[in-house]
Amino acid sequence: MHFFRFSEEGQSSMITGLKINEQRKQMYYEKGYWTEKTVLDAWNDAVKKYGDREYVADDQGTRMTYAEVDDKASRLASWLKEAGVQAGDVVTFQFPNWAEFTIVYVAVLKVGAVMHPVPKNYNDADLIYMLNLVEATAFICPTYFHNIDYEQQAIDVEKACPSVKAIAVCDKFEPAKHGTIELSKICTTYEPLTKEPKVSSDDVAVILSTSGTTGKPKAALLTHNNMLFSEGIFSKEARRTEKDVMFDCSPLNHAVGFWHGLIAPMLTGGRSVLMQQFTPREAIELMNREGCTWTMASTPFIYDILKCIEFDNGPKLETLNLWLCGGAPVPARLVSCAKEHGVDLCEVYGSTESCPHVYVPIDKCVEWKGDWSGVPYPGIEIKCVDDNGNEVPRGVQGEELSTGPHLFVGYLNEPERTDRALDDDGWFHSGDLGYIDEEGRLRINGRKKEIIIRGGENISAREIDDDLVECPGILDTATIGMPDERLGERICTFAVARDEHHPSLKEITDYLASQHVQKRLWPERVEYIDEIPKTPMGKVKRFELAEILKERMANDPK
Repeated sequence: MHFFRFSEEGQSSMITGLKINEQRKQMYYEKGYWTEKTVLDAWNDAVKKYGDREYVADDQGTRMTYAEVDDKASRLASWLKEAGVQAGDVVTFQFPNWAEFTIVYVAVLKVGAVMHPVPKNYNDADLIYMLNLVEATAFICPTYFHNIDYEQQAIDVEKACPSVKAIAVCDKFEPAKHGTIELSKICTTYEPLTKEPKVSSDDVAVILSTSGTTGKPKAALLTHNNMLFSEGIFSKEARRTEKDVMFDCSPLNHAVGFWHGLIAPMLTGGRSVLMQQFTPREAIELMNREGCTWTMASTPFIYDILKCIEFDNGPKLETLNLWLCGGAPVPARLVSCAKEHGVDLCEVYGSTESCPHVYVPIDKCVEWKGDWSGVPYPGIEIKCVDDNGNEVPRGVQGEELSTGPHLFVGYLNEPERTDRALDDDGWFHSGDLGYIDEEGRLRINGRKKEIIIRGGENISAREIDDDLVECPGILDTATIGMPDERLGERICTFAVARDEHHPSLKEITDYLASQHVQKRLWPERVEYIDEIPKTPMGKVKRFELAEILKERMANDPK
């Protein structure tokens, strides 16, 4: 039985019942993949070695060295401890891409608590759900940003979250207006916390919320060992050193923005440059100005960068040499184009639960031309299995599974869902379909789950179909992902009309707008069909629809 619990009030509230295969755990320690070292230990090592070196800068003008972040984080840690945060408690924080995020995550580590970053666009209902799910002890957010009064929202949310003992706000641009203690005050008035917490490397270090494909997002649990192994091997294979500068435009609540953007550079003594609102020209100028050498983002970002250079008379890339791309397959044309501008464009494959565990080696990016998702990182195993869980031969399509020191250790308070995703032998079931060739290269072809990955965002096809159930003039629908060079996929809905009138795409989206359906869930193409192909059990044969779409797109007027 696998479970997660919080202990009685006043005691350490360590998350327990993590799903870790004991045999594999022993092997990871024996091989040195896992150690007794925590993320805080790694941070302390970085401060000792690189203290005077700049660690983070943002496009709002804030710059901090490793030592400066450490000092401010130690003071914030004192406030957290005074507020009642203990080792194993959860601290939730909601931030734009600001350098101050680093102060918060390090402070949480310094009190031995669990980091829980959440999206900056979470509203009050989202926050109430997540804060109660993780039983957060403290919450930190901006005062005000982009026309949102985060401070007032936090105050309102606190009333519905009994576990929250304290709130602090980051007064980067505006002071607190509702009496909440400000980060600037904490960092100037509190004495630094010096006592190290008692935390094991096997303890949960961070809770990352998945994008969610249906319903509420899942809270994935990852340990200190998960983080350090994943980002250590990630940095090594990317050949990153203390001389490298990471350009980070991904949200900091996401593994890409947080782990790859801040933790990976920290492990090498490198530097991170944060960008709040991505625009291609400004991004290139910022990267050139700051001497950025590498980045990781989804396919649309590199597409827009190259388009800006090639067609919009944008500035050239002067220092960037590596672009790691995740979220969707990388088109061969983009790989070649990037190389012409001095950038190695390499696909990286993984998920919140499985971290990046498959990658295209830098030396292979041009040769493989986007045909392969890659090979597993050292220490990680992958396989493809059929519907019965039996491994399929090389070259035969099946569901991709992975196992290794990188894997998450469960979903918070969801043992059944955990067991479906992570089997007792320590294999994670991705839900993605692909095959492995004789050289051990993985190619991801699609998903078992009804998910469309649009620009790196997971969108439920079923949710779109549910929203269209009562759409005038439409009898039945089935939504699939439509290949797109820039976004990876767009939303295409196959529809059966009620009569001779076939509602236009505008009529459909006008209806969805009238029902207050979010624009991100609107179809971007509609194809009419006499009947939706289904199995005897009523499941949509989306593969058949994909083939029909492929044929129709081939016949589109150029």
